[in-house]
Amino acid sequence: MLSFLKNLFTRPANPTGSAEWLVVGLGNPGPEYAATRHNVGYMVVDELSNDKLQGVALMKPSTYMNSSGEDVAPAAKRLDVAPERIIVCHDELDLPRGAVKLKLGGNENGHNGLKSLTDHLGTRDYLRVRIGIGRPPAGTTVPDYVLSPVEGDISEQIRLAAEAVRLIVAEGLARAQHEIHSR
Repeated sequence: MLSFLKNLFTRPANPTGSAEWLVVGLGNPGPEYAATRHNVGYMVVDELSNDKLQGVALMKPSTYMNSSGEDVAPAAKRLDVAPERIIVCHDELDLPRGAVKLKLGGNENGHNGLKSLTDHLGTRDYLRVRIGIGRPPAGTTVPDYVLSPVEGDISEQIRLAAEAVRLIVAEGLARAQHEIHSR
């Protein structure tokens, strides 16, 4: 479970094993899913993995998307991170490709990974970095669309989502929203 959890402390970790923040990238494990739309959350965590963020733990759940909460809730408990200090990076059908939006809480809008998190955390009050992937074209089902490879270069969108995480950690949600949403 916690094999995908990486603590990024520049000084020795708190002896209690706690963290100030838990950043979770949603996705599916395995090379066959690595470049899919559903794995943009994993991509953001990969982008952050070389940062020297203080008191931040990064996590790519080792379960499949629809069971993400099974890994995240125990990790948050073990690290003593409250839900409002969990930042979840995930794909968002309701945003156009290229868009990155931030919010605290809200509905899951049919996203099964978020539903699992809500069920296991017992609340919707966790932070979200929503990474737009747009809607599937006519005749393509949502599962086929999200599990198909990303088309084109999305590196700028991934960098923007990673910057959003850094801003939330350093300056809070309101400041991060102002910076990111104005782009």
